[in-house]
Amino acid sequence: MKDIRPTSGRVMSALFSILGDVVDGAEFLDLFAGTGRVGIEALRRGAERAVFVETVRNRADDIKRSLKDSDSNIVLSLEIRRALSWLVKHDMKFTVIFADPPYNSGWSEALPALPNLDAVFSPGALMVIEHSAREPVTLISNPHNLTITSQREYGETCLTFLQML
Repeated sequence: MKDIRPTSGRVMSALFSILGDVVDGAEFLDLFAGTGRVGIEALRRGAERAVFVETVRNRADDIKRSLKDSDSNIVLSLEIRRALSWLVKHDMKFTVIFADPPYNSGWSEALPALPNLDAVFSPGALMVIEHSAREPVTLISNPHNLTITSQREYGETCLTFLQML
């Protein structure tokens, strides 16, 4: 099992400061959820619902235990592509999509081109990818017409904000 690298307090604070009121009432998708800390913070800040995707079963179970008093939130222990297919099948769309893939794994480049990604975007949705500053998000393959609207660096960590054109 790979070690988790939780989003630092500094990056989390910056993320929610930048998102601001967008989180209030949002449908929030937390990909590569790890501990679920980011999605749980979104709920604390007023998100209507959060869906957590974490491939490691015991981590997914830990997130479920953290959400025990909430019926509207969902935790999927599926590989990302399978999870996106499941979300599309259940006609789920999100206002904010947050992804924190393992650093230096190639996911930062692969994520924006994943099949079904566009189908889970609500109109005007925002996607945020947390990644290593040494592994930039590129839109070489851009089948979903995403555009990078902003990038912020916090030491080794970078937050890249994307929206559909």
